[in-house]
Amino acid sequence: MGFAPLDPVLHNQLRLAVVSLLIAVDEADFTYLLERTGATRGNLSVQLTKLKEAGYLEITKGYKDNYPNTRCRLTKAGIKAFERYVKAIKGYLQ
Repeated sequence: MGFAPLDPVLHNQLRLAVVSLLIAVDEADFTYLLERTGATRGNLSVQLTKLKEAGYLEITKGYKDNYPNTRCRLTKAGIKAFERYVKAIKGYLQ
């Protein structure tokens, strides 16, 4: 039996961290993700865009207390991709 392929979108440390955080909290803003991941603003922005382009992330831009606010939420496809990724990793560990 071979190993299941790992999703190249999720097989990136920062993107995996973002998806893991969003699985736990359902929705988060850019600042929360920035603080929790320790990423730079530019790198986090690039990785969020890659997740969005893959259809794994929904990004909503708006305002909170008169300041720009970017909110992120996993799509159903993103949740399923994460579940498949975790299952594949578990297969590697058995």
